[in-house]
Amino acid sequence: MRLVNLTLIDGESPTRATVTIDTERPDLAMLGWECKAEGLCRDDVCIPVPAGALDLAAVANALQRPLVVDAAAGVGALGASSLERGSSLRSGTAPDFELPDLNGKRWRLSQFRGRKVVLYAYASW
Repeated sequence: MRLVNLTLIDGESPTRATVTIDTERPDLAMLGWECKAEGLCRDDVCIPVPAGALDLAAVANALQRPLVVDAAAGVGALGASSLERGSSLRSGTAPDFELPDLNGKRWRLSQFRGRKVVLYAYASW
């Protein structure tokens, strides 16, 4: 099965909207990547890619990022790099997120920066 259109979710930018790309004529500008003579580039990082169809698996491998694609559904997810996740673990700083309390008031973890926080998580399964 040849995959032409793919809705791609970028794990390093979860707040960015998902993007539909044409793998035959890749335009990854919506994900912050630009096609240049030296390959796909974002900031000071360039990944050499051959002309033609985009090999997302090779790009993900070069970036050391996990990739999951469901070709039948036309969707893929490019996870955060292991280097990025590792630096977060070494720093001991949790990523910011928001959850409601029992009264429905929403709280962001960043509201408690500099203070100790205990977060209880529960799952019924």
